[in-house]
Amino acid sequence: MEKYIEIIERSFSGYLNYLVQEISNPSWTNYFYWLLGLSLLVFLLEIIVPWRQKQPIIRKGFWLDTFYILFNFFLFSLIGYNALSNVGVELFNDFLGIFGIKNIVAVEVQDFPVWMQILIMFIVADFVQWNVHRMLHRVPWMWKFHKVHHSVKEMGFAAQFRFHFLKTIVYKSIQYIPLAMIGFGIEQFFVVHMFTVFVGHLNHANLDWSYGKFGYVLNNPRCIYGITQKHCQHPYEMNFGLTLSIWDYLFRTAYVPKIGRDIELGFEDDGNFPNTF
Repeated sequence: MEKYIEIIERSFSGYLNYLVQEISNPSWTNYFYWLLGLSLLVFLLEIIVPWRQKQPIIRKGFWLDTFYILFNFFLFSLIGYNALSNVGVELFNDFLGIFGIKNIVAVEVQDFPVWMQILIMFIVADFVQWNVHRMLHRVPWMWKFHKVHHSVKEMGFAAQFRFHFLKTIVYKSIQYIPLAMIGFGIEQFFVVHMFTVFVGHLNHANLDWSYGKFGYVLNNPRCIYGITQKHCQHPYEMNFGLTLSIWDYLFRTAYVPKIGRDIELGFEDDGNFPNTF
């Protein structure tokens, strides 16, 4: 027990030091400034080429979603997620130790070219997220938490981070085992993560494009609008892809509305849903 308490203490102090370093020492592998830069870039695109031109630049829920970015990306880890995840990893390793297993790495990828390592990690992580997202829509108790994300009434880049903090625990816990079975370094994770953040920003922004034929592979704003509209024929059963849309086309869960610009967003009875953090 003392070992786990020590892990929790180190996690709090360690993450606080990391956060201070992130902000005070900009670098090419710095989450804080990459997130800030990508957010400003997509926000600028929303201003220059908005899809819904009547929508205000500072849209409804803008500041709430900005806080969600800060909370879900940084503060939640400081409050407890980093400590919980570190304890969880240690518990998992101790459980494996009972059976004499030191790790569960099944595929050694360190000798692969870097581009191949990044591609494998990206595809595996995205497929896991597709399945988790499908569960968030189809499992009743999970949908209650996921409603937070679908409470957005006007789309904007920051909307992708409006989600309940427990969703982070669900996503990361389910992702951990398959990714732990493949040996990856922090650099590969950083590249994949920031790319998915960028695509997620674009998909939730007040923009309109589909990438043409590549839209069958890469997720795009039209797919997102298809699942967020309030009166869709299948509002909670389609478009579960996060970065890749190919899974939805492979498993026949893709739905792209012909005209999505003026559709109402949300879900039934969302007028009674809390509109504050």
